[in-house]
Amino acid sequence: MAFRKTNPPWTWFVPLLAWLVMAAAIMLPGAFMTSFAAIGLVGSVIAAVHHAEVVAYRVGEPFGTLVLAVAVTVIEVALIVSVMLSGGAGKEALPRDTVFAAIMICCNGIVGLCLLMGGMRHHEQGFQIQGASAALAVLCALSVLSMVLPSYAITVPGPGLSNSQLVFAGIVSLVLYLVFVFVQTIRHRDYFLAESDDEEGHAVPPSGRNALASLGLLIAALIAVVGLAKILSPVVEEGVDRMGAPAAVVGIVIAMLVLLPEGFAALRNARANRLQNSLNLALGSALASIGLTIPTVAIVSMLIGQPIHLGLQPKEIVLLALTLIVGVITLGTGRTTVLQGVVHLAIFAAFLFFAVVP
Repeated sequence: MAFRKTNPPWTWFVPLLAWLVMAAAIMLPGAFMTSFAAIGLVGSVIAAVHHAEVVAYRVGEPFGTLVLAVAVTVIEVALIVSVMLSGGAGKEALPRDTVFAAIMICCNGIVGLCLLMGGMRHHEQGFQIQGASAALAVLCALSVLSMVLPSYAITVPGPGLSNSQLVFAGIVSLVLYLVFVFVQTIRHRDYFLAESDDEEGHAVPPSGRNALASLGLLIAALIAVVGLAKILSPVVEEGVDRMGAPAAVVGIVIAMLVLLPEGFAALRNARANRLQNSLNLALGSALASIGLTIPTVAIVSMLIGQPIHLGLQPKEIVLLALTLIVGVITLGTGRTTVLQGVVHLAIFAAFLFFAVVP
């Protein structure tokens, strides 16, 4: 039976209410409004996932997952830049820590949960190995050139880069990401499409008017997610201080909140036996995080004269290398089970544990 993906009334009201809660929390800070901010965050995530699905039904894959991944990343980059422009000490490592946390969350947390839940529900799932291999190849190059090589460059002491090196890193990151998007959406789009998708085959695409409305509401919901996550950050910081955990844990928690829409959407696809879409979301988000963040912060760093530290510490380099190696192995056969999911989740647990207990 055919059906049409539409926008029920709650998908319009929730982003609007989230914006009202965000404004009220800014003007009237306090524990009471913080509770409403948390509720608004959850509602915005659910609304964002719905509108992303409507857009995806209209434009088709992999454009649908690309819209969600890029939209979240652009808003996250804007948040990073706003913090950099605010000045103050201790901001040098913010872009690096944010990008690294996004990679670990996407490639281990989201991928691990998708493989585990999909494997438990469907026993074994398949995907296009050509698409996964292409994404992993670009991810390896981007992450090593942008966050490992700076730790070994000697022009500038420490994990920083000179202006010429920043320009090189920014150009390489942007070029690699844009070429990947070209391959994903035009040149070899079939590499990123599910081999069979019965549910979408019975779906009637939404009207252009509905799709445009969903696109606008998606952006509004994502802005609300980032804004409400920022409002909740003092509560997170207070909790981290009480635990005696390092300050970097705050960035990880905020990154997890910001990536909730992508994570939720990826899990829904995995449960519906659309693992290809889940991988498009997870790996695409990791690639967008590097490919869009590094060029932007490089430009901002040179314009305002604020140095940035892109090079990872030895512990993070080990975790990144393990993530990339395991990713190539687990996604190298085109078939996955719960075992691969557990392996990725174990790496993600190690990332979280050693962030709290360095």
